[in-house]
Amino acid sequence: MALSNNVIAAINFVAMLLSIPIIGAGIWLATEPDNSCVKILQWPVIILGILFLVVAIAGFVGAFWRIPWLLVSYLIAMLILIVLLACLVVFIYMVTMRGSGHLEPSRSYLEYHLDDYSGWLRRRVRAPFKWDRIRACLSSTNMCAELNQSYRMAQDFFNAHLNPLQSGCCKPPTQCGYTFVNPTYWISPINNAADMDCLQWNNDQTQLCFNCDSCKAGLLANLKSEWRRTDIILLITLVALISVYLIGCCAFRNAKTEDLFRKYKQGYT
Repeated sequence: MALSNNVIAAINFVAMLLSIPIIGAGIWLATEPDNSCVKILQWPVIILGILFLVVAIAGFVGAFWRIPWLLVSYLIAMLILIVLLACLVVFIYMVTMRGSGHLEPSRSYLEYHLDDYSGWLRRRVRAPFKWDRIRACLSSTNMCAELNQSYRMAQDFFNAHLNPLQSGCCKPPTQCGYTFVNPTYWISPINNAADMDCLQWNNDQTQLCFNCDSCKAGLLANLKSEWRRTDIILLITLVALISVYLIGCCAFRNAKTEDLFRKYKQGYT
């Protein structure tokens, strides 16, 4: 039984290590400006990673000091956490399936439409009280000011590869027909009726297109990209955790079998 317990302890040590990518993914999301403004996914990921770490430590202690009830509790808790992680992986995949940028004539950057994204994501940004907080957070960054420092000429700006937030929040939609003065200052729209966002554009550097649906869509496009990367990390970790869990179950079963044989030989049955 000592050998099996040592195997279980080693497996739990591996599970402890596997909690690090989960916690790290959550911390990475928390450091991204857009995710730090929205505050949706990072804390569930971080909390789930911490729970994996705590349960793995409990399993390690139970195996090392041979505490059967703690090992049983570990197996039950780890199964629940694995199911939760699998649900989170599937959920992230489902809400990030839809949505992509659109090409515009004579532009290298893409433009984004809010209706392209999943209903669940849209609801996270459509409510005025939610968007007011997010908008204030986004407008406090220097993502738009950076464009003025990088692009002086119109053609240089049109050939730029802007990120979704810059494309959606820092300039008016292309179809409005605004004339470029600098990346965050545009005049003389040709077709204000082309899009409701055309009327939302404001050359006030604290306003710009932060009230536009294109800004909300750009935010969701950024979230989609970052959440997809996180989902890949979580999926790989999930597969590894399932493998570790199955090995741990086999080792626990072998330990119980060895214990029964030992008691039988000693005449306790």
